[in-house]
Amino acid sequence: MTSLRTKTLSLVALLAFGAVGCTPVADTGSAPAPSSTTRPADVEPSPPTETAPPSDPAAPPADLVAEGTALEQLAGIPIKGRAPKTGYDREQFGPAWADTDRNGCDTRNDILARDLVDIVYKDGTKECVVASGTFLDPYTGATIAFVRGNTTSTAVQIDHVVALSDAWQKGAQQLSAEERRQLANDPLNLMAADGPANGAKSDGDAATWLPANKAFRCEYVARQTAVKAEYRLWMTQAEHDAIAAVLSGCPEEPVPLREGSASAAAAAGAGAPAAEPAAVPAAPGGPVAYANCTAVKAAGVAPIRPGDAGWDPKFDRDGDGVGCTS
Repeated sequence: MTSLRTKTLSLVALLAFGAVGCTPVADTGSAPAPSSTTRPADVEPSPPTETAPPSDPAAPPADLVAEGTALEQLAGIPIKGRAPKTGYDREQFGPAWADTDRNGCDTRNDILARDLVDIVYKDGTKECVVASGTFLDPYTGATIAFVRGNTTSTAVQIDHVVALSDAWQKGAQQLSAEERRQLANDPLNLMAADGPANGAKSDGDAATWLPANKAFRCEYVARQTAVKAEYRLWMTQAEHDAIAAVLSGCPEEPVPLREGSASAAAAAGAGAPAAEPAAVPAAPGGPVAYANCTAVKAAGVAPIRPGDAGWDPKFDRDGDGVGCTS
């Protein structure tokens, strides 16, 4: 009995304590009392984080400027004023269209062979002189039927991406005669172009002229930047800003690779086919065919002989049993 009475009194006491200690407090909207970890009253709370102001639309996101981009290369180009044109002459850059790569063909025909398709060579020139072909102009997007001739050759011209006059006024005066000759004949600085478009460009830089074909502008200014970096030339502030504005829309545009590299054909022009590449078999074990000696050389199989994969009698113009020797 004593045990039962004791338990009953304990239960009554417990219920009474709960009725007092657990009574809910009405929500008055006031903040709860600070805990022991609450910041002291004399310490100012941190201000709320403000939203960063919008960035300059001409400035590319920093995380997109990767190593090897045209933007990164642009950052290393010196900015100076344009020097006087005094002393400039085309002859300062050596004879026009010299055979600097010693392949037996002049530079103009090398570039036509690189940038045109459906090429027909002039007989007796060992596939050096381009007689006709089809050209997709990257500057305008137009397709041009090229025919060699006194009144027709000018339809497709060879543009110095960095004009020689512009180069002269931005550092080329300090180059050696041989360096200037290389600059004038460097495939990196040369592109087949629509004649009227090339005439409109004249010796302008990116601040005064850009291709009408906007899809090609990123590649165009990237190539100008690469040429100026290669030959230690500078830019004016206006030119630099114009190129930066273009590249802001394509911050991952790569630095154009030099001729002969695996991706050099991509630097020849947006949508402008380069020299015919080596054809690949349509299926494993299928026949190999080359469009011309340019493709044979690009595949690294020149000279080519009867019995070699891809041999065609058209490669042996002089009948000596060996094709694509020059």
